[in-house]
Amino acid sequence: MRRGEVWLVKLEPAVGAEIGKTRPAVIVSQDSIGILPLKVIVPITKWQEQYAGRDWMVRLEPSAENGLTKPSAVDTFQVSSVSEQRLVHRTDF
Repeated sequence: MRRGEVWLVKLEPAVGAEIGKTRPAVIVSQDSIGILPLKVIVPITKWQEQYAGRDWMVRLEPSAENGLTKPSAVDTFQVSSVSEQRLVHRTDF
Protein backbone atom coordinates (compact mmCIF):
# COMPACT_ATOMS: atom_id res chain seq x y z
CA MET A 1 0.00 0.00 0.00
CA ARG A 2 2.04 2.89 -1.33
CA ARG A 3 1.42 6.48 -2.33
CA GLY A 4 0.12 6.75 -5.89
CA GLU A 5 -1.26 3.22 -6.06
CA VAL A 6 -4.90 2.63 -6.97
CA TRP A 7 -6.78 0.25 -4.66
CA LEU A 8 -10.37 -0.90 -4.40
CA VAL A 9 -11.62 0.49 -1.09
CA LYS A 10 -14.75 -0.52 0.85
CA LEU A 11 -16.30 2.85 1.78
CA GLU A 12 -19.50 1.54 3.40
CA PRO A 13 -21.14 2.52 5.58
CA ALA A 14 -21.45 5.98 4.05
CA VAL A 15 -23.14 8.86 5.86
CA GLY A 16 -24.90 11.75 4.12
CA ALA A 17 -23.21 12.78 0.86
CA GLU A 18 -20.14 10.58 1.40
CA ILE A 19 -19.19 8.23 -1.42
CA GLY A 20 -20.27 4.70 -0.59
CA LYS A 21 -19.81 1.18 -1.92
CA THR A 22 -16.50 -0.32 -3.03
CA ARG A 23 -14.67 2.17 -5.24
CA PRO A 24 -11.23 2.59 -6.71
CA ALA A 25 -9.18 5.20 -4.85
CA VAL A 26 -5.68 6.58 -5.05
CA ILE A 27 -3.51 6.58 -1.94
CA VAL A 28 -2.17 10.09 -1.27
CA SER A 29 -0.60 9.70 2.17
CA GLN A 30 3.18 9.55 2.48
CA ASP A 31 4.59 6.04 2.83
CA SER A 32 6.96 7.14 5.59
CA ILE A 33 4.42 8.57 8.03
CA GLY A 34 1.85 7.10 10.29
CA ILE A 35 1.97 4.92 13.32
CA LEU A 36 -1.65 3.87 12.90
CA PRO A 37 -2.62 1.51 10.06
CA LEU A 38 -4.47 4.26 8.15
CA LYS A 39 -4.20 5.55 4.59
CA VAL A 40 -5.37 8.89 3.20
CA ILE A 41 -7.26 8.17 -0.02
CA VAL A 42 -9.19 10.00 -2.74
CA PRO A 43 -11.94 8.07 -4.59
CA ILE A 44 -11.70 7.80 -8.38
CA THR A 45 -14.61 7.91 -10.78
CA LYS A 46 -15.11 7.92 -14.56
CA TRP A 47 -14.54 11.36 -16.10
CA GLN A 48 -17.69 13.19 -17.19
CA GLU A 49 -17.66 16.50 -19.09
CA GLN A 50 -19.86 18.08 -16.41
CA TYR A 51 -16.83 17.86 -14.07
CA ALA A 52 -14.83 20.31 -16.24
CA GLY A 53 -16.34 23.34 -14.46
CA ARG A 54 -15.97 21.93 -10.96
CA ASP A 55 -12.65 23.01 -9.46
CA TRP A 56 -12.67 20.22 -6.89
CA MET A 57 -12.83 17.49 -9.57
CA VAL A 58 -9.32 16.73 -10.84
CA ARG A 59 -9.02 15.00 -14.20
CA LEU A 60 -6.61 12.06 -14.47
CA GLU A 61 -5.36 10.91 -17.86
CA PRO A 62 -4.61 7.22 -18.34
CA SER A 63 -0.95 6.25 -18.46
CA ALA A 64 1.26 3.25 -17.93
CA GLU A 65 2.44 4.83 -14.67
CA ASN A 66 -1.00 5.22 -13.05
CA GLY A 67 -2.61 2.11 -14.56
CA LEU A 68 -5.80 3.93 -15.55
CA THR A 69 -7.45 2.65 -18.72
CA LYS A 70 -9.75 5.64 -19.35
CA PRO A 71 -9.98 9.33 -18.42
CA SER A 72 -10.96 9.51 -14.76
CA ALA A 73 -11.43 12.05 -11.98
CA VAL A 74 -10.76 12.35 -8.29
CA ASP A 75 -13.25 14.18 -6.09
CA THR A 76 -11.13 16.21 -3.68
CA PHE A 77 -14.15 16.85 -1.44
CA GLN A 78 -14.09 13.13 -0.65
CA VAL A 79 -10.51 12.89 0.71
CA SER A 80 -10.57 10.65 3.77
CA SER A 81 -8.45 8.59 6.12
CA VAL A 82 -9.44 4.95 6.15
CA SER A 83 -8.26 1.83 7.90
CA GLU A 84 -5.94 -0.35 5.83
CA GLN A 85 -8.56 -3.08 6.43
CA ARG A 86 -10.86 -1.22 3.99
CA LEU A 87 -8.36 -1.64 1.14
CA VAL A 88 -9.44 -4.75 -0.76
CA HIS A 89 -6.73 -5.13 -3.41
CA ARG A 90 -4.54 -3.11 -5.73
CA THR A 91 -6.11 -2.55 -9.10
CA ASP A 92 -5.62 -1.14 -12.57
CA PHE A 93 -8.76 0.97 -12.80
